[in-house]
Amino acid sequence: MRLLLMSDTHLPTRAKRLPETLLEEIPRADVVFHAGDWVDTDTLDLLESRSRRLVAVHGNNDGPELRARLPETAYAELGGLRFAAVHETGPARGREARCAARFSDADVLVFGHSHIPWDTTAPTGLRLLNPGSPTDRRRQPHCTYMTAVIAAGRLTEVDLNRLPRR
Repeated sequence: MRLLLMSDTHLPTRAKRLPETLLEEIPRADVVFHAGDWVDTDTLDLLESRSRRLVAVHGNNDGPELRARLPETAYAELGGLRFAAVHETGPARGREARCAARFSDADVLVFGHSHIPWDTTAPTGLRLLNPGSPTDRRRQPHCTYMTAVIAAGRLTEVDLNRLPRR
């Protein structure tokens, strides 16, 4: 099972549209995650129409229309793994312990907010993944998204994909 992870698209304030490279990945994915800060409903409509399955949450920059359509936290069981998605997890310091306590029933947590890619594992085994942002690199050298594979009940081939500079 192929996964595509993104967050913090901030359309159309940070970019006019999603990068073509990312759009080409959507039909290849069995499940697309978006960890919030969409800003516009058009991007949600686009991902809903092009994704086989979308697991998505709203972020702190999302208004009433997006909040009415998306939860603050989403859960999905995929290929024998329990996933949670949320936008904000708080400061980097102590993140693993804090998230392991909050998401004790999950195997993988997909999150956003910082625009900073993150891939760590808490002592409890919870895998924390932040794909960064495909449209707003902030202090990062590249805009990014993640892809991953679930095989035999394990998360494998977790890749941080860098997008070319505009």
